[in-house]
Amino acid sequence: MEGGSNGSSKGFILLGISDHPRLEMIFFVVILSSYLLTLMGNSTIILLSRLDARLHTPMYFFLSNLSSLDLAFTTSSVPQMLINLWGPDKTITYGGCVTQLYVFLWLGATECILLVVMSFDRYVAVCRPLHYLTIMSPCLCWLLAVISWLGGLGNSVIQSTLTLQLPFCGHRRVEGFLCEVPAMIKLACGDTSLNEAVLNGVCTFFTAVPLSIILISYCFIAQAVLKIRSAEGQRKAFNTCLSHLLVVFLFYGSAIYGYLLPSKSSSQDQGKFISLFYSVVTPMVNPLIYTLRNKEVKGALRRLLGRARESG
Repeated sequence: MEGGSNGSSKGFILLGISDHPRLEMIFFVVILSSYLLTLMGNSTIILLSRLDARLHTPMYFFLSNLSSLDLAFTTSSVPQMLINLWGPDKTITYGGCVTQLYVFLWLGATECILLVVMSFDRYVAVCRPLHYLTIMSPCLCWLLAVISWLGGLGNSVIQSTLTLQLPFCGHRRVEGFLCEVPAMIKLACGDTSLNEAVLNGVCTFFTAVPLSIILISYCFIAQAVLKIRSAEGQRKAFNTCLSHLLVVFLFYGSAIYGYLLPSKSSSQDQGKFISLFYSVVTPMVNPLIYTLRNKEVKGALRRLLGRARESG
């Protein structure tokens, strides 16, 4: 593997977010703050979902999976980004780049599938409320979660392995701040038509198909919500579903822009900003979106803090 032999001894150079060195410390502070908020917010959701018996439901099982995924997703890229922003060394080892390539794509594809699973959960909860716990049994929940994680892993193994077969001819300067498939394809010196075709085909499948399923399910959910006679019931269903839809549009919108739109249609700085958005911003705001409009999570947090004060 020519790309591997060239990169294994020297690694790669990540060109970073901006071409202006004076902005690097500002980016460092902002990204570090976002990363700490991501760790705190997603860890809180995981902790509450485990410790509060009232949150032992399918919805919070999948939400804790999403939070675990977001923790791993942002951790696969942000620490290396912070290291490169802090000092003059912008390199990443070949092994580090390969690991980042596989893990980042694995977790991104897993989130595509998991968001579909969460929309199915909301569909059953709103449209089949009397049979919700029967349909969404613990066995089915675990099965859907495993399918999500393994489906994302399979996609990553195929795409990342194909990308690493490309010859890099000693090219080491990666446009951006992480090793992801589009940036590595641009780095190659050989024929990349097959890789681009596979990337476009797989990304279309992992975005268009899940997004279509989600939108169709929410059409049925909207019809069911409008039939609810109780205004309080309508408001609760609407708030829960709105949170999920916001997460869906944030994630899929940035993923489509970053992976499906032609690189010539946007500048390099725009591409870097979009990558920064779905790798840093989206994992940070997901916990905020789910908790700010969710009385159950707020109540669980108050009970946990109350028990902590009593034990202290």
